[in-house]
Amino acid sequence: MRECSYMSEIRRLHKPVIVSHYATPQFPGLSSFQSDNVQIGRMAADHLLERGFRHFAFCGYDRLFWSNERCDGFHQRVEEAGYRVHRYDSSRIRKQLLWRQEQRHVMKWLQSLPKPVGLMACVDERSQQVAEACKAAAITVPDQVAIVGVDNDEMICTLTNIRLSSVAIDAEKAGYEAAALLHRMMKRGRTSQQWIEIKPTHVVTRASTDVVAVDDPHVASAVKFIRDNCRQELYVQDIASAAGMSRRSLETRFRIALSRSINKQVRHCRIQLIM
Repeated sequence: MRECSYMSEIRRLHKPVIVSHYATPQFPGLSSFQSDNVQIGRMAADHLLERGFRHFAFCGYDRLFWSNERCDGFHQRVEEAGYRVHRYDSSRIRKQLLWRQEQRHVMKWLQSLPKPVGLMACVDERSQQVAEACKAAAITVPDQVAIVGVDNDEMICTLTNIRLSSVAIDAEKAGYEAAALLHRMMKRGRTSQQWIEIKPTHVVTRASTDVVAVDDPHVASAVKFIRDNCRQELYVQDIASAAGMSRRSLETRFRIALSRSINKQVRHCRIQLIM
């Protein structure tokens, strides 16, 4: 209620303003910017699907609309691939808890999940909490739980007990667009209602998802060899030799385990280096 009252006061001033959405999805009559939350969720799902996961989970904040939208996008993409998502339900907790109190609930939920599982956290801060809960519950990351967050906050992603993968968003571009819009409104001396969307760009892969969740050890070995050597010229025969089997057999196993060719995996790894 306090936030709604605050926005009403701003509208009554009739001053140029751009609102960043956090607790509510929209403020009628005001310009705003917000992340493309559904696409963020879908991009995180693709990242985990590419690593061969068959079990998926989402950990967010039930009371925040943008977290729920990211979950929706994640859930949509996982369902399209033929799998289901296990969602952490904080609404069952009667009152909002501090993290040190909530951690045991997250630990219990993580222990209940089928393994290995690819998990999306709604934001990097939440992925840091999940990583802490995994450590406390003696669950290994990324072998049992692979974690990807959102925002690519380097302070969080690189200083956690394991370096965290994250969906990067183009907040800088949105910031420039917001500044330009505010400048135009100030020149005209009146407000306008426009929407600036912050788009996800790519997933920054770090240790928390640096794993291939496949049962076939030859395919896993080949994927690791590709990842470690994709900066140099690679031939399928070299990859097959590193995996300890014939080219034809590895190609067949690759398609069964990952639903893509060896060459496509090489191209994917090289694209990730460029981004």
